[in-house]
Amino acid sequence: MHPSEVLFQGKRQPALLPACDHYAGSEKLMRKSMALQQELGPVFDITFDCEDGAAAGREREHAELVATLLNEVGNRHKRIGARLHDLHSPHFQQDVDIIVGAAARQLAYVVLPKPEGVADVLRAKEAVKRAADKAGRPDLPVHVLIETHGALHQVFEIAALPQVECLSFGIMDFVSSHNGAIPAAAMRTPGQFTHPLVVRAKLEMVAACHAFDKVASHNVTTDIKDSAVVANDATRAAGEFGFTRMWSIHPDQIKPIIKAFTPRLSEVNEATNILLEAMAANWGPIAQHGRLHDRASYRYYWTVLQRAKLAGLALPDAAAAIVNQPETI
Repeated sequence: MHPSEVLFQGKRQPALLPACDHYAGSEKLMRKSMALQQELGPVFDITFDCEDGAAAGREREHAELVATLLNEVGNRHKRIGARLHDLHSPHFQQDVDIIVGAAARQLAYVVLPKPEGVADVLRAKEAVKRAADKAGRPDLPVHVLIETHGALHQVFEIAALPQVECLSFGIMDFVSSHNGAIPAAAMRTPGQFTHPLVVRAKLEMVAACHAFDKVASHNVTTDIKDSAVVANDATRAAGEFGFTRMWSIHPDQIKPIIKAFTPRLSEVNEATNILLEAMAANWGPIAQHGRLHDRASYRYYWTVLQRAKLAGLALPDAAAAIVNQPETI
């Protein structure tokens, strides 16, 4: 049996997405991002932004541009999504009709901003699904921004929705919604990792994601000139808060984010050795270096190898043999 069949019998396998979600709004930046993705491969996602990317009064033209770019040959990996206007915007349905209607088969996902709760997500999701079904893409994933009090209050219900693949934390809108009760310093490091209300919000969202095997995406780092800042934020988001993905808003942020979320070679080697012994023991318990391992830890180490592969890490031959073996039918 394939390792995934053994280790996740009767259980959902955790969703895995590229660790970096790079946002681009203008045509220049969207095309530049597509060129970089072609160069590096599908090790990061791109999100074309309609909510903040469209100039006032030119929302239709922007949505048409997004649809056009999605259908170009430059979208060879089909790892580009689109952030729509929010449900209560007069431009939401227009975005759905134009982008999903014309490019559903090319979209990786759509992002739904500013829902006030699960009811908003359901309404927006159904609108997207109607357009996607009509375009022949019934399984189009949905990502949801958690940035309002209502969405945070119902975050477990939102994460439980089958079509939802990822939740992203919108720190600036979340902090602003407190009307000055949370200082602006909590939008950036170190405040974003220490202010109790922000910490609580992040942990609630991440816990909901892991409860339903969804991807938890960390908010942006607004400092676009110092790569050390984004690397530190990504490292803390992954190591201290359990995020498995993070936004980028500048091309220079992409590589530091990917590196921070990618398992180290020592972790890959450890996972490989443990899984090889487990396979030899027919997935029964083993002892390695005085430590007991069983299927609970095997699932963890299997995910380590999956994340390393997704990040484009050059895997040792033994690790590649494990993750690349075909699944049984």
